[in-house]
Amino acid sequence: MEFRYASIADLPKLSQLFNDYRVWYHQKSDLSGAQHFLQERLQLQQSTIIVAEEGGQLLGFTQLYPIFSSVRMKPACLLNDLFVAATARKKGVAANLLAKAAEHGRSVNAAWLLLQTNDDNFTAQSIYEKNGWKRVKDFFYEFDLTGA
Repeated sequence: MEFRYASIADLPKLSQLFNDYRVWYHQKSDLSGAQHFLQERLQLQQSTIIVAEEGGQLLGFTQLYPIFSSVRMKPACLLNDLFVAATARKKGVAANLLAKAAEHGRSVNAAWLLLQTNDDNFTAQSIYEKNGWKRVKDFFYEFDLTGA
């Protein structure tokens, strides 16, 4: 299994995965909209997308948006999206995507990563907590990259 940054060449497969993610969150399927949205993020360099790939198939992805911490006067990353295809679940894909997101955060000198999940997404909550994320309020989790 390979983990790497997504590129424009990934759009067809990535858009399908992103569309599946949106449908999982009870949104109407919109494959062309998904492709347009991701294409804009990549072309405008507004997000970083990390994909898991095996045998030419994308198994999952995470999308991070840059944000900033005024208090720490450092960049931070919002881990806005994390999704693993149903056929690839329970194989460590999510944990590895979280690790790669942390590597990316460190590479941009981010103070921390932040995410929010649904209150009933117990599987995701368990994965975050097993991988060092700390619940800071309600269903927000933070992964401190500085050890402070």
